[in-house]
Amino acid sequence: MADNEKDRDESLKPEETVEETGAEEIAIEDGDLEAATPEEAPDSDGAGEDEEKAPKKKGFFRKDKKDKKDEKIEELTDKVMRQMAEFDNYRKRTEKEKQQMYAVGASDVIEKLLPVIDNFERGLAAMSDDEKESSFAQGIVMIYKQMMTVLEGLGVQPIEALGKEFDPNFHNAVMQQPSDEYASGVVMQELQKGYIYKEKVIRHSMVMVAE
Repeated sequence: MADNEKDRDESLKPEETVEETGAEEIAIEDGDLEAATPEEAPDSDGAGEDEEKAPKKKGFFRKDKKDKKDEKIEELTDKVMRQMAEFDNYRKRTEKEKQQMYAVGASDVIEKLLPVIDNFERGLAAMSDDEKESSFAQGIVMIYKQMMTVLEGLGVQPIEALGKEFDPNFHNAVMQQPSDEYASGVVMQELQKGYIYKEKVIRHSMVMVAE
């Protein structure tokens, strides 16, 4: 009986070992499944992050693209700025043309008045000392001075000639004579006054130049 029980115990041991081995294999397989689960989770999370990032990229590119309304505003703004610049240039051009036309018109009027000034000067120069003391002569002198003051206020100035070196830009030499008083090429006598209007010669001085 003891031998039979011993044999039966020994026959049972291998089976128990097999059962235990199988349990361990099942445990390992379960562990592998559990271990694999965390590794798969990041993959699913990463896919979710990619999906979340995708709309953001699309939105970013939409910001770079200009809206049609903004393009229209820029176009109209540029058009208005161009029109303002053209108008400013037109205003400056017309103002310059206006000044030039005024200067030309004033020059013509002043040039027509110069013979009247010449006659006043000839009349005063022809008067004797006694005649200059008369009230008539004094009235003529006052009118002459008044006219010269008005012309000076408009920008008209007489050209200096007597004793100056001859300058063809301002002087018109009609005679030339030898002189002991003046050097050669110097204006020794002014026959008719010349005038300048705002740096423009209206009439050259008619002069006699020393040889």
